[in-house]
Amino acid sequence: MALSDTQLRQLKAKLDPKHIKTRRADGVDLHYVEGWHSVSEANRIFGFDAWDRRTLVNSCVWSGTGGGDFVAAYTAKVRISVRAGDITIVRDGSGSGEGKGPTRGQAHDLALKAAETDATKRALSTFGNSFGLALYDPEQAGVRKMRKQEAPEPATSWTLRSPSGEAGATFGKPSEFAAALQKAMSEAADMEALFALWEQNVDAVRSLSRTLRQEHLPKSGIAPQLVRHLKQCAVDLATPRDGGSGNSQPEMSTSSKVNETSRPKVDKSVLTISEPKRVRCKEHLRFVAGQPCVVCGRQPSHAHHLRHAQERGVGLKVSDEFTVPLCAIHHNEVHRVGREENWWRERNIEPMGIAQSLWQQSLRSHSFSSQTAAAPASKSDQRANLASDGQQL
Repeated sequence: MALSDTQLRQLKAKLDPKHIKTRRADGVDLHYVEGWHSVSEANRIFGFDAWDRRTLVNSCVWSGTGGGDFVAAYTAKVRISVRAGDITIVRDGSGSGEGKGPTRGQAHDLALKAAETDATKRALSTFGNSFGLALYDPEQAGVRKMRKQEAPEPATSWTLRSPSGEAGATFGKPSEFAAALQKAMSEAADMEALFALWEQNVDAVRSLSRTLRQEHLPKSGIAPQLVRHLKQCAVDLATPRDGGSGNSQPEMSTSSKVNETSRPKVDKSVLTISEPKRVRCKEHLRFVAGQPCVVCGRQPSHAHHLRHAQERGVGLKVSDEFTVPLCAIHHNEVHRVGREENWWRERNIEPMGIAQSLWQQSLRSHSFSSQTAAAPASKSDQRANLASDGQQL
């Protein structure tokens, strides 16, 4: 068993130009990828436990002093071993490095690390473009072309929009717009109005963050504060208003409870204005989790719900039929991106087709009906889903 089709596709993919660094040496621009990136790509493509790096030999070729510091130069030979099923792929690489430091130990340590890193990059580059192989081509045909994007001009005012999209007041100060949006979210009558309000104003929030150059403030920036306020408002709306506030509702009588629980549930997917049906099947989720990761082929896997497969419900995941297996690494990675479709497109994977194929296989192996729809989620279920998938807001 050799490398999986997914791994081969990743090795042949073009190198993203954002990972290319440039330095000037003897009047020539040299292009390279950093050592940490090569190791990170090896972990992503091969798996943390599926490859090894071993230094075969290293040698100090020169040491001395210069400019008041100690200087040393090393060469090293490194062997990379990748386990692909029953076979092991072995590649060797040689490199050199120099180090300068106030002590002999620091100079030799830096030089040795630089030599081993250089040798590791050269060994890994033989596997494909992801490790810098494309940089050896003068035409760099294996490097993805950068899209020319003009930087948007900083905004000077921000308009607060209603849940229906109507323009409201315009604010010249970011703090005033943020305060008005927070107030509007707090006054939202229900969950639908809250998220409609957010969707109408999220572009303005992003523009505000760019104008203030706060993208590097993941916790204290205005945008993260507004997101936290949105989550808190959603939790407040999902929490029953009872207790000692004086606004508690009278206790439902026993007969009313019986009638409520015995009332037949309506399949909203067959109404004139329908809602997407959300099938729930634990057997299918276990079946999907038992498959290898669709990105790297590793196991065990998680059953990942494709967020773009259906219209998003408040506190609800998409139907269980739209799930694919992902290892813990890629499952965590896909939940950190804003637009999941772009994440799959960059990996040349069509997840919807895979999900439907797994659904049909699961139908054949488990005798359950695809017509079994999920009941509407309870308030507690909504709060639990909101807490577990909060990063998707």
